[in-house]
Amino acid sequence: MKRFLVFPMLICLSSILISGCASSEQTNSESEQTESTKSASSGQEQTKENAQEENDEQQEEEQQEPQYKVSEVSSIVPIDDANSQVALLTFDDAPDKHALEIAESLKEADAPAIFFVNGHFLTTDEEKETLKKIQDMGFAIGNHTYSHANLNDLTEEEAKEEIIKVNEQVEEIIGEKPEFFRAPFGENTDYSRQLAEDEGMTVMNWTYGYDWESQYQDSDALADIMVNTELLGNGANLLMHDREWTAAAVPDIVTGLRDKGYELVDPETIERPS
Repeated sequence: MKRFLVFPMLICLSSILISGCASSEQTNSESEQTESTKSASSGQEQTKENAQEENDEQQEEEQQEPQYKVSEVSSIVPIDDANSQVALLTFDDAPDKHALEIAESLKEADAPAIFFVNGHFLTTDEEKETLKKIQDMGFAIGNHTYSHANLNDLTEEEAKEEIIKVNEQVEEIIGEKPEFFRAPFGENTDYSRQLAEDEGMTVMNWTYGYDWESQYQDSDALADIMVNTELLGNGANLLMHDREWTAAAVPDIVTGLRDKGYELVDPETIERPS
């Protein structure tokens, strides 16, 4: 009797094993299909991401195409068919006491500008925060040396320290180096010019400025001369400083220039050293 029972039991067990193998194969097949679907979906997403990155890079390249260059006399010259009736606003000796006020006035008027900074104004937490705020508002930052020394009076090593130290300070504060360089008193040397360009900065002086002269240390007088001087012309590079009377004059200067038909140049459209 026992021998007759063994055979049916073996058949039953075989059926269970075959059924289990079939179920396992089906599960594995479903798992493979799922993984394949996930892989295809992931591949499609990656393709979309790559396409978006390429599109973003292309747009960035188009946006960075320069429209202006700085001439040998520091005027702003159009490249190709860019508007020639333009003026550039620049402010030196920042951020002393009024740079943030100037930046806020410019921001309200949607007027671009360059702030040329001195390293000795970037030593306290408050000064660093001021520079960060100015940069966050979209303004370009330029290097005006550490101590505002005349570069002609310095050795090459001293001049290098004056320039490189500011680049390092600015990069530590805002995450990028200055894009422009202006020597104190407009006194560049062959060495300082080459060093600035090697550091990726566009070198410039200015066309005219008045706010250091005693008769123009008044907001009304300064606004009048900055807009009505005979030196104002296409591509004018306007020099101003971090001063109380300058800060008060900024709104009228911006309005006056625009009323005369001048477009204010966005520094980001100015050519950089290659």
